[in-house]
Amino acid sequence: MGTETGDDGGARETGHGEDDGRTAGTRRAARRDAAVRAAVAQGLLGPGHPLVALLDVTGIRESAAELREAFAAVTPSGTPVLHAFAVKATPLVPVLRLLHTEGIGAEVASRGELALARAAGVPPKHIVLDSPAKTPAELREALALGIAVNADNPQELARIDALMAGSLARSAGLPSPLGIRVNPQVGGGTIEALSTATATSKFGVALRDEGAREWVVRAYLDRPWLTRLHTHTGSQGIALPLMAKGVAQTYALAEEINRRAGRQQVDTVDIGGGLPVDFTSDTADPTYTRYARLLKETVPGLFDGRYGLVTEFGRSLLAKHGTVVARVEYAKSAGGRAVAVTHAGVQVATRTVYTPAAWPLRIAAYDAAGRPKGGPAVMQDVAGPACFAGDLLAREIPLPLLEQDDHVAALDTGAYAFAHHYGYNSLPRPAVHGFIAHRSNGAGDGGDGGDGVTFALVRPAQTAEEIVAESGGAQADALIP
Repeated sequence: MGTETGDDGGARETGHGEDDGRTAGTRRAARRDAAVRAAVAQGLLGPGHPLVALLDVTGIRESAAELREAFAAVTPSGTPVLHAFAVKATPLVPVLRLLHTEGIGAEVASRGELALARAAGVPPKHIVLDSPAKTPAELREALALGIAVNADNPQELARIDALMAGSLARSAGLPSPLGIRVNPQVGGGTIEALSTATATSKFGVALRDEGAREWVVRAYLDRPWLTRLHTHTGSQGIALPLMAKGVAQTYALAEEINRRAGRQQVDTVDIGGGLPVDFTSDTADPTYTRYARLLKETVPGLFDGRYGLVTEFGRSLLAKHGTVVARVEYAKSAGGRAVAVTHAGVQVATRTVYTPAAWPLRIAAYDAAGRPKGGPAVMQDVAGPACFAGDLLAREIPLPLLEQDDHVAALDTGAYAFAHHYGYNSLPRPAVHGFIAHRSNGAGDGGDGGDGVTFALVRPAQTAEEIVAESGGAQADALIP
C-alpha cells in the first residue's frame, strides 16, 4: 500500500487551527463513508463477514505529520526529539511499520510489545521501554539492544545497577539511555483508572512522598549514566493544563538535579503522552499544536535547546482513524424500543460496554449497500452478540431506524478497540484492513465506491480453528485420568 501515497487525496491536512481541524474531520468522514461502501462492494463486509475493522492510512499519516510539525515549531533547530507511539494503543505490526516510515518510534510496556516493534523494523534507538513490572530478562534484553529504559522504582533501579556492573552492559557497546519515571502527584482527571499522577498511583516514584524527591536526586548524583527523566500524567480525561503541570514539575526536578550535579546530567525529558481525544465529533481536538504551544508557554526552559524530548502518544494518533463496521443481523423491539442486534459488542468495545458513561461511542448508520442511511431519527439500542444483557454499543440513541442487513459503524475506534480483543463467548477477532480512498476515482461522490478505495489486509479474521487452539485444543485429554 505504500506505493499508493501519491493518490491519497492530495496534501495532508495538519490541523494547525480550528478551521483546519474541522476541514480535516469532514474529509476524514468522507473517506470513512467511501470505505464502508467499498467494503460492502468488494465483499470485505457481508453475510459471511459480518464484522470488519477499517484503518484510514491517509488519516494516520496526517496525524503523524501534525505531531512532528507541532513540536518542531516550538523547539530550536537540532533539538533531539523522539516521538514514540504507545504500542498498547494499537498493537499491530503493519501499523507500527507505517508509523515508523512516518518518523514515529515505539513506546513498549512488555516483551510482547517489544517483539511487535522489532518485527515492524523499528530500530532500538527509537524504542522506549516503560512498565511498572519489568522482569530481569526484559531489562537484560533492553540493555543488550540499546533500548531506552525508564526505571519505575528503587527496586528496579537496583536491578539495573546489577546489570550495569556486569559484563552484559560493558560488552553492549551502545549503552541504553536510562532514566527514572517520577510521579509528580499533580492530581487526576475525569477517568480515575487512567489518571497516573494521583497521590497513590502505581506508576513511578511519588515525588511528594517523604524523602522521595531527595532519593531521586541522590540516585542521579550517584549514577552519572542516568540521563533521562520521565513522567506521564495520564491519558483520556486529563485536561491539558494538568498535563502541562506534570511536565513542569518534572522539568523543575531535572533543573535541580543538574544544578546539584554541577553539569547537564539530565539531557532528555520524556513527557509521556496522554493527549485526550474528542469522541463527540469528527474534529480532532485538542490538537498537538495546541498542546505543544501550551507546554512552551508553561515550561519555556524545556524548549530552549538544552533538553532533548521524548513523547509517547498513542490514542490521539490512531483513534480517529479506525472504524468498526458490523451488519445488523436482526432488528427487533422490546418494551416499545427498537433494538438492532449486531456483531460488534463487548469483544471490540469492552470499555464502552462496561463503563458507557466514561467511554461513549458515536454510532453511524449505513444501509445494506454501505451507504449513509437517511430517514427520521428513532431512539434505539445498538446491541452486540454477547450473551449478557449489558452488551450494548449504545443505548437510546437517535438514528435512522435500523433494519436487518443494514450496517452500524462504531467511530473513533482506531485505538484500544479492535486490536484489544475481549474473548467473551469465544467471539473471533475481526479482520483489520487499511484503506486509502482516492478522491480522483470518485470516493465520496455518491457512487458505489467500490473502485475508489484500495484495501490492504492488516490482520486476518480469527478462525474457529485458531480459537480452539488458543483454548487448549491440543491438550483436550489433559484432565482425563
